[in-house]
Amino acid sequence: MALKLSLKPGERMILGGAVVTNGGPSSCDLLIENRVPILREKDILTEEQADSPCRRIYYTIQLMYIDEGNLAAYTRLYWNLVRDVVQAAPRTVFLIDAINEQILRQRYYQALKLTRKLIDYEEEVLSRVSGGAQTL
Repeated sequence: MALKLSLKPGERMILGGAVVTNGGPSSCDLLIENRVPILREKDILTEEQADSPCRRIYYTIQLMYIDEGNLAAYTRLYWNLVRDVVQAAPRTVFLIDAINEQILRQRYYQALKLTRKLIDYEEEVLSRVSGGAQTL
């Protein structure tokens, strides 16, 4: 069964590792007829935006998802990042375990969705920390 995506004018997405932009003045529809990594613009995190430990985890999973050729390097980086976050914030273990399960199953998009919750938790904790300290 094909997946139908609509792109607004100027909207970007990653499709199978390629950045696709709707360059027209109106929305366009795409039919994706096979399994390929797909990330809509709202789900894409740039390297510059990966400015916190949990955002770096998200960015690394995103790379695992869209750049299969370098999966081994991204996987090593992921486990190092996760170890550091769990050491700094043991309360994240529940979310990290759920993300790890998806990673081990190579379900990277689902892992990204769970990592959004981890980022939300990180932002909540940081907003409560007085003086702007960057710790979980």
